[in-house]
Amino acid sequence: MKLVNVTNSHSRLVKQQLESTDAELVKVYTAGNISIVYTEAPQHNELLLVNKKRAIQQTEIDEIKERFLKRLSKNSYNENDITEIENDGIVEISIPKLIKNP
Repeated sequence: MKLVNVTNSHSRLVKQQLESTDAELVKVYTAGNISIVYTEAPQHNELLLVNKKRAIQQTEIDEIKERFLKRLSKNSYNENDITEIENDGIVEISIPKLIKNP
């Protein structure tokens, strides 16, 4: 599966997310018919997968999630804390960041 960065084509969405949420970084990708919105915030990272034509298969969810987890430091999250919510062609994956003690 090939991910294509299409953030520049979604400037309104990116601007809206940055203004109305705690997101510090927003990027938009496509993988075939799946649109992926990746956000980084101080306490969590989020992946929003959307396919308006069909349900997203578990194998697609797993592959996309693994690709983004590879980009993160292994000690920045706990795999057991990751949550997935699925609903009619939309999947939200929340990756809470580990709180570092000073």
